[in-house]
Amino acid sequence: MTTRPLPMIALLCLAGLSGAAVQAAERPNILFCIADDWGWPDAGIYGNRVIKTPAFDRLAREGVLFENAFVSSPSCTPSRNALLTGQYHWRLEHGGNLWSTLHPKFPVFPLLLRDAGYAIGHWRKAWGPGNFRALGRQEDPVGPSYRGFKDFLAKRPGKQPFCFWLGAFDPHRPYKPGSGAGSGIPVDTIVPPADLPNHPTIRNDIADYYFEVQRFDRDVAEAIGLLEVSGELENTIIVMTGDHGMPFPRHKCHLYDSGTHVPLAIRWGRSVKAGRRVTDFVSLADLAPTFLDVAGVAIPQQMTARSIVPLLRSGKSGRINPRRDHVLTGRERHTVAQDPPSTGGYPMRAIRTDGFLYIRNFAVDRWPTGGPARNYRDCDGGPSKTFLLKNRDKPAIRPFFEMAFAKRPAEELYDLQNDPHQLKNVAAQAGFSDIRSRLSRRLLTALKASRDPRVTSGGENFDRYPYLGRTSPRKTKRKSKRKKKRS
Repeated sequence: MTTRPLPMIALLCLAGLSGAAVQAAERPNILFCIADDWGWPDAGIYGNRVIKTPAFDRLAREGVLFENAFVSSPSCTPSRNALLTGQYHWRLEHGGNLWSTLHPKFPVFPLLLRDAGYAIGHWRKAWGPGNFRALGRQEDPVGPSYRGFKDFLAKRPGKQPFCFWLGAFDPHRPYKPGSGAGSGIPVDTIVPPADLPNHPTIRNDIADYYFEVQRFDRDVAEAIGLLEVSGELENTIIVMTGDHGMPFPRHKCHLYDSGTHVPLAIRWGRSVKAGRRVTDFVSLADLAPTFLDVAGVAIPQQMTARSIVPLLRSGKSGRINPRRDHVLTGRERHTVAQDPPSTGGYPMRAIRTDGFLYIRNFAVDRWPTGGPARNYRDCDGGPSKTFLLKNRDKPAIRPFFEMAFAKRPAEELYDLQNDPHQLKNVAAQAGFSDIRSRLSRRLLTALKASRDPRVTSGGENFDRYPYLGRTSPRKTKRKSKRKKKRS
């Protein structure tokens, strides 16, 4: 367990003051903005010259931009569970899977903040998908739902400090075909990621994804405007990020950077020096202890994540804390996607450092994206997936199909200096045996220290926990412009 500095309330008590002496005005508001399936580096300030993200770029210019932010798991429910609890998803039992639940014994930061006097609430996608009541939890882990941020502010009692979760279903699939091109996005200038073919079908699909990222960015811009009008902008921490990589083959659900690396910008008025780029490795799970830290709320001991307040307040760019030189990620069951009769997932863990990505696959007999009999169901349906499946036998397309859907060896190692897109597995090459062994030991040591069932005991339970979603694909119907999506 990482040693943490005493939180604000503990320091006040040591000084002979009670927690009640902390005035509401001294505690910052928290506006947490999270997109559904938005991955790095799809923002203008990260160098993408096609997508337009003025709200995110503004937060980065007026605050701190994180270069190495990662999720705990590239799957919605476990990613959000880790974020809410400040723990690796593999510590959360049922909560380590998609379409699951979250036992009430795991404390979550919104409810802890509410108990400390914060007004809390959310809009659109927050916790889940799943059934939070399945194991006895009585209320949504993110608090009550509102019709929007404006509605929440209007109903907040007085100037009570708040923590509001501004969620989105954007840019989750399905997309309206041609929405990107129709909005003016220059499709022909899009360069697909290196693990996808540069083909008009792929470029148009990415343009539709960009369109929805930009729509989410506008939602955040409107929220910032409300804070400016109310005069509360400078006393509000605004965090903007995504829950994992984009819903394309070899991205979402995978432990490559394309699945786990996400945008992250944080603005906190005059409390942080603006215009900084931080390269420390952070997990979105670090946000739970961070929010508690700034609010002066004691951080539960079971939270394995670490507050990033020291990074925010340092005033520096680059690598601030030398100990933040890596991040751990993992995955359990996404959907029921293995070929029948299996109902298991695809368990894997990874350690990402500055120079290497090492992945351990625990069930190499299974399919990383689901089996062919279930149409590789762990890859979201859409034009890009259809294109790869229909053209898999063409020599120019076959390598992309194999990267996305083929079975994998027990160990994967990628040399990021020479292979930043993680396309060539060098784990079996003699020249990399030392680094492979060293990273393997480091990963397993860290997993044991975090009591990961996959390396201690009970890992098979992840395959047995009930899947609370549908076990067969269905088409998602659009009910409004703001898509009501469930996974």
